[in-house]
Amino acid sequence: MTKTPTPHVHTADPSPWISRFAGFVPPHGPILDLACGGGRHARLFLDLGHPVTAADIDISGMTDLAGRPGLKLVAVDLESGQPWPFAGQTFAGVVVANYLYRPLLARLVESVAPGGMLIYETFALGNEQFGRPRNPDFLLRPGELLAVTAGHLRVLAYEDLIVDRPKPAAVQRIAARREA
Repeated sequence: MTKTPTPHVHTADPSPWISRFAGFVPPHGPILDLACGGGRHARLFLDLGHPVTAADIDISGMTDLAGRPGLKLVAVDLESGQPWPFAGQTFAGVVVANYLYRPLLARLVESVAPGGMLIYETFALGNEQFGRPRNPDFLLRPGELLAVTAGHLRVLAYEDLIVDRPKPAAVQRIAARREA
């Protein structure tokens, strides 16, 4: 069965969490913005001088950036069971916001280059009380991001909490570096 992509709404403002740690990514290093949506984080890193690979099942929210130097758009269904489209590549920054597909978590950690950063933020268990997503398949379990990075990346910051903005939600987020 083929999935119909959900159209992305262009959100201009990057996540405060991702913005906070963007400066920890090695200057001008390549970025992987996974499940990029409308490209708010791809735009952030492009503006900071990084080349960006922006990947999502639907990249139509980024058509205004097509042809921009330093941007590679990749339309890919990350949940199709196909091989990891970035095999053999590493990135100075791997950025993920509001997306969880557990079979990719280890791949994401492996994709962080020496000295590079994983900056990840998505919904956690407890979000059911606030709305979607409610399905536990799409909600991080307590400590899950810590567990996937353990022994591989040095955690600079981690939170598992309820936020009020942009709307009330239970989130888990991590900023972690692979030692050079």
